[in-house]
Amino acid sequence: MGKHGKKYLEAVKKVTPGKEYSIPEAVKLVKEASYVKFNETVELHARLGIDPRQSDQQVRTTVVLPAGLGKTVRVLVFAEGEAARYAEAAGADYVAGDEMINKIRTEEWTEFDITIAVPDMMRKVSPLGKVLGRKGLMPNPKAGTVVNPEDLERAVSEARAGRVEFRNDKTGNLHIPLGKIQFTEDQITQNLTAVLDAVRRAKPSGVKGIYVRRLVLTSTMGPSIKLDANAAVNTAPTE
Repeated sequence: MGKHGKKYLEAVKKVTPGKEYSIPEAVKLVKEASYVKFNETVELHARLGIDPRQSDQQVRTTVVLPAGLGKTVRVLVFAEGEAARYAEAAGADYVAGDEMINKIRTEEWTEFDITIAVPDMMRKVSPLGKVLGRKGLMPNPKAGTVVNPEDLERAVSEARAGRVEFRNDKTGNLHIPLGKIQFTEDQITQNLTAVLDAVRRAKPSGVKGIYVRRLVLTSTMGPSIKLDANAAVNTAPTE
């Protein structure tokens, strides 16, 4: 572990080692422990009790953050003909046909944050997997980013509002952005509650034993604050 600066060490002192905080305590603390001048991203990290090698234990879903993400989301829609007109009407930043697809393929151009595609464009989009896949920008029906033209307006506005897709990594962990440190405690809490609910609902049927082993709230540069995972997810009531 590298040498940390004085401000970081002061921030760490605010967090009691080993303590599991309630949601209101953790949200208050994540803001208090932020010591840098830029508007950091607040993140939730979850260690799951899943076996990521098993296909019936994958966690993948989307959530619309009620308070948004606190950043401008640039939306690219893969569409042609009539569907392109729907995409323009929906307010997409970019409507990609052959020319833009070629630019992504040859120049590895990815100046956008979310992609949406209409189904009949996927045969042209699939070859872009090498460029889009590694940045998590590939449209996917499971993630709700492959939609019919008449659903483009809803899909684009959800993407703008702060629609986040998350999935477990190879080690069975989740890393989910919750907005910005300059958000109010209430805004961070709204987003955190929505994410925890989505994590709970995404529990795979194949999971035996404890589903969420550890929950940590943090900001980009700030210390890790442990949340009470049992209270937040494992024993919370489900609909």
